[in-house]
Amino acid sequence: MGSRKQTTSDQEALDFHRYPSPGKIAITATKPMATSRDLSLAYSPGVAAPVRAIAENPELVYEYTSKGNMVAVISNGTAILGLGNLGAAASKPVMEGKAVLFKRFADVDSIDIQIEETDVEAFVECVRRFGNTFGGINLEDIKSPECFLIESALRDALDIPVFHDDQHGTAIIATAGLINATELTNRKMKDLKLVMVGAGAAGLAVLELVQSLGVKKENTIIVDLEGVVHDERDDLDQWKRRHAIKTPLRTLEQAIKGADCVLGLSAAGAITQDMVKSMAKNPIIFAMANPDPEITPEQVHAVRRDAIVATGRSDYPNQVNNVLGFPYIFRGALDVRARTINEDMKIACAKALAALAREDVPDEVAAAYHGARPSFGRDYIIPAPFDPRLISFIPPFVAQAAMDTGVARKPIVDMDAYRDQLAQRLDPTASLIQAIHSTVRSKPKTVVFAEGEEPAVIRAAFAFQNQGFGKAILIGREQQVKRNMKLVGIDETADLEICNAMLSDRNPDYFDYLYERLQRHGYLSRDVQRLINNDRNIFSSCMLALGDVDGMITGVTRNYDIALQDVLRAIDPAPNRRVLGLAIALSKGQTIFIADTNVTEFPKPTELADIAVEAARTVQHLGFTPRVAFLAYSNFGNPGGQRSDNIRQAVRLLDARPDIKFEYEGEMAADIALDPIAQQMYPFARLTGPANVLIMPAVHSASISTKLLTSIGQTTVIGPLLTGLSKPVQICALGANVSEIVNMATFAAYASSAETD
Repeated sequence: MGSRKQTTSDQEALDFHRYPSPGKIAITATKPMATSRDLSLAYSPGVAAPVRAIAENPELVYEYTSKGNMVAVISNGTAILGLGNLGAAASKPVMEGKAVLFKRFADVDSIDIQIEETDVEAFVECVRRFGNTFGGINLEDIKSPECFLIESALRDALDIPVFHDDQHGTAIIATAGLINATELTNRKMKDLKLVMVGAGAAGLAVLELVQSLGVKKENTIIVDLEGVVHDERDDLDQWKRRHAIKTPLRTLEQAIKGADCVLGLSAAGAITQDMVKSMAKNPIIFAMANPDPEITPEQVHAVRRDAIVATGRSDYPNQVNNVLGFPYIFRGALDVRARTINEDMKIACAKALAALAREDVPDEVAAAYHGARPSFGRDYIIPAPFDPRLISFIPPFVAQAAMDTGVARKPIVDMDAYRDQLAQRLDPTASLIQAIHSTVRSKPKTVVFAEGEEPAVIRAAFAFQNQGFGKAILIGREQQVKRNMKLVGIDETADLEICNAMLSDRNPDYFDYLYERLQRHGYLSRDVQRLINNDRNIFSSCMLALGDVDGMITGVTRNYDIALQDVLRAIDPAPNRRVLGLAIALSKGQTIFIADTNVTEFPKPTELADIAVEAARTVQHLGFTPRVAFLAYSNFGNPGGQRSDNIRQAVRLLDARPDIKFEYEGEMAADIALDPIAQQMYPFARLTGPANVLIMPAVHSASISTKLLTSIGQTTVIGPLLTGLSKPVQICALGANVSEIVNMATFAAYASSAETD
C-alpha cells in the first residue's frame, strides 16, 4: 500500500487516444471479403436470404446477425466518472473505453452511443426506438435521480437486458466483498449493523442488493449530505424515503458508533479516524469514493489494525472494480438470450465472485502483484480483475440464474461444455488443453516432478492433483519442500508425496539399472551412486524407467539440453522413433505444429524425414490430421541451395516409403505452405489445404520462429513437447510458471494414457 501516484501525464493520455488512429475501437468484418463471391454473399444478392428468414421469424435475427453478442453503451454525459456533467460528446472517450473492456474481458462486442438529451422521457423514447437492435443496453454516467427513471422505463419498454452499471456494477462487486468480509469476521448478514455514507445511485443499489442477501432494514442507516436519512425528514425523494428508518440518530458520527460495517460512496474525507475508532470489533470499511476514498487504508490501519478495508483504487488491496461485473453478467445474459437482468442474476454474480476469491490464485494474478501471491484473507476478499478464470467462472452462474427465474429464451443444456466454450473465447489454447485434460481425468496417472523443492513446481504438483489429473510425487528434501509449501500457502499436511532421493528404498534397484547402462560409458559404480543420490533428474528418470511412475516433469531450473541429456542416460528413444521438440502455435483459430525446435541442430535428409514422421504421429495422436510442409527459403527448387537440397532429398525419402499415410510437400516457403490460394500457383503440390505441421530445416530456424511468434503477440505457443522417447517425459521452459508446468504434466500423463490404450 502507498500514496496514490499519477502514473501517466495528460499528454500521454491524449497521444494514446489520438495515435496511430483516433479513438480506441474499430469495426472488423467477421467474414472474408476477398472475392466477388464473398461480396455477393455478404450483400447483394446473398443478404436477401437472411432478410426474408428474419421477416418470417424475428428470433432468427440472433442466428443471422451479430445482435446476440452486441451491447450498446449509452450515455448523455451528465455524470462522467468523477468529472460531473460535461455533455454527451465529452462522455465518448469513457464509453469507448467501456466498449474496449467488454471485448477484452468477456469477448462482448459493443458500440458506444452518446445521446444529447437530458429530459427523461425524450431520452427513453430515443433509446426505445433503436434499443432492440442490440442484444443488451449498458447505461453509463447518467446522473441521479434521472438514471433510476431511465433504467426502469427502458426495462419495461425493451425485451433485452438493460443495466445501469454505475448502480448495479458497484453493487455486485461490493456485495461480493461484503460476503467474504462477513465470513472472515464470523458475522451473519442478518445481524450486520451497517451504515451507508452517500445516497446516490450506486449507494442505494448497493444497499438494496445487500438487503436482498439478509441485511435488515432496521439495522441499516443511510447518511447523505443532510445527515441521517430518517422517517421525520421532509426533503427525501421516493428512492431515499424507501430506506428511511425511525431513529434518534442524526449525524454520521452518531450512526457509525458501534457499527459493524460502513460502506462509503460519497466523497474524500467523509469518514474520520475517530469514527473508525468508535466502530465495533473487526470493522468492515468499504471506502469506495473515486478518485480519493472517504478514508485511506493507511488512516484506518493507524487506528484499527483489526479492520478489513476496501476501496475503489487499484493501488490498494480489495479494489471494488466494476470490470469484475458488467462484462461477465452481460456475457451470461447474452448467452441465454435473457429478457432482462434481474435481482437473482446480480446475486448469482456477486456470490460467484465471492467464491472465486477463495480459490488459489493463478500466476497471472501473482504477476500483477509483482510476484507476491495473494490468498483469501483480509487483504484479498475480491478477485483481481486480471484473473483469467473470471470469463469461465462467473457467466455460468448468471446464466443459470436467468434460466431458473424464467427470463432465458435459450437455456444452456450442457453447462460444463458452456464453461469450456467461455474459456476458449479469450484463450486460444483452451480447446486443445481442455481435450487433453478431459482424457487425463478419465485415466489419472502418477507423475514425478523432479524439481520438487521449487515453489512453482510445488504449486503445480498441488494443482495437478487437485484438478483430478492423478498423483504427483515431489523429489526433494522433505523439510525444504514443506518449508516452501508453507511459503506458497499450501498446508504442509496436504496430500503431496515427497521423495528424498538419498533416502529412497528403491536406490539399489535404480543403481543396478543405471550402472548396467553406463558402465561402458566411462562411469564407475561410485559415479552412478552419486548420480542416483544427488541428481533429481537422474533419480526421476530411473523411477519412470522402472515403472514406479507414469510420467516425468523437469526443466524449470535447468536448460533444455542439459535436462534432456540427464533423461537420456536412463531412458531410450522408443523403437523406430525420433526424439524431437514439437512446439504448438495457436492463433486466430489456427493450430500449427513446428518441429524440430530443440534436439537435432542441423538435420540430414534422413533425419528430416524421420522428424516429419514423428511429428505427424504426435499430431495424429493429439487429434489433428497432419498436413506436413518442409520449409525452406525456396519453392520447389527456386532458388537453389544446399539447405534446400537436403529438404528435397528428405521428401524423396518419404516418397520411397510405402508406409507413409499423411500428406506432405516441400521444399516450400512458409507463406506458400500456409496459404492454400498461393499453393494454386503450383498445381502439382500435394497438400489439400494449409499445412499444419512445419518441418524446419534446422533447430535455430525453428527456435527463432517460435520465439518470434511468442513475442509479437496474438499467438500462443505451447511447449515444445518432447516426443519420441520410450517413456513420457516433458521438459518445461526454464523458469516456467505454474500453469505451464501443469499443462506439460498433463501432456506427460496424456502420452502415458496412449501407451496403455
